[in-house]
Amino acid sequence: MFPKKILITGASGFVGGRLLKSLRQTYPQAEVLGTGRRNERKAEFEALGCRYESADLINVADCERLTAGADVVIHCAGLSSPWGTYQEFYDANVKSTLNLLQVAQAQGTRRFILISTPSVYFTYKDRFNIKESDPLPNPMVNHYAVTKYQAEQEVLGLNRPDFETIALRPRAIIGAEDAVIFPRVLRAYHEGRLKIVGDGKNIVDLTCVANVIRAVECCLNAEHSAFGEVYNITNGEPKPLWDSIGLFLKALDLPPVTKKIPASIALTAASLNEFIHRYFMGGREPALTRYSVGILSTSMTMDISKAREKLNYTPIQSTEDGVKEFVAWHLAQQA
Repeated sequence: MFPKKILITGASGFVGGRLLKSLRQTYPQAEVLGTGRRNERKAEFEALGCRYESADLINVADCERLTAGADVVIHCAGLSSPWGTYQEFYDANVKSTLNLLQVAQAQGTRRFILISTPSVYFTYKDRFNIKESDPLPNPMVNHYAVTKYQAEQEVLGLNRPDFETIALRPRAIIGAEDAVIFPRVLRAYHEGRLKIVGDGKNIVDLTCVANVIRAVECCLNAEHSAFGEVYNITNGEPKPLWDSIGLFLKALDLPPVTKKIPASIALTAASLNEFIHRYFMGGREPALTRYSVGILSTSMTMDISKAREKLNYTPIQSTEDGVKEFVAWHLAQQA
């Protein structure tokens, strides 16, 4: 596919911003337009030849303005958090998607790519080699998972020959410009809060942002038969989570984490913390949630054979290189 205009939502964030800059290089003949709620990165993007416009995807008029002439929409925007009200998540993850779908379809967009989440699989139990066809938990773990799954269903339900839709579920995205995973780990480390939860042997998949970009490029080049479906995306190399965290700390010349806390005690503490914040602290997000404890203590790996076979997806960056990429970027920011 040789797109004339690519719209990337959520471009003021990590994945959307990296996609915007990368696809501007991959498709120099195309107009690459990024959008987000914030304007802080506008100058950065425009210096690289990308267009950027702030907008609110809850506003249909904004969606119409952005999608005009776009033959590809890559929808990265959304509320990603273990905490918040259902209405907040619904507006950010479902309503915005419905608005974009409606106007994109009406204005002749050819392909709609949704960046979704494997949080839909999460159960607080070890799960290995999860396939897209495996039964999903009911109920799902939180409002984030529920609303992202709802968005997936809306997107995939509109797939047709002249409006091809697809959803990707990348697991735990890392790399340069990450503002969530490693920054939170580092903050907890420096505050003395980072402890190995459980036995420290839980195995997980991570996904370098370079591999997410590669998966999106595969979607742009995929045959019609690949659309109307959801795909797991990872680095394809499950590793013990705490080994990767140790690698990260070592790259920053920081001593490894050695203190451990049983997962059952951490979950009890998180439950109490959530109760206090919900009922006595105005609903503010607590530093420790049950979901974060579950992520740090349980194994979760995903089968990416479907993406390999139908999208021709092959990871291009290893977890180790993704960690090094983030560390180099982080140190450059501190200089």
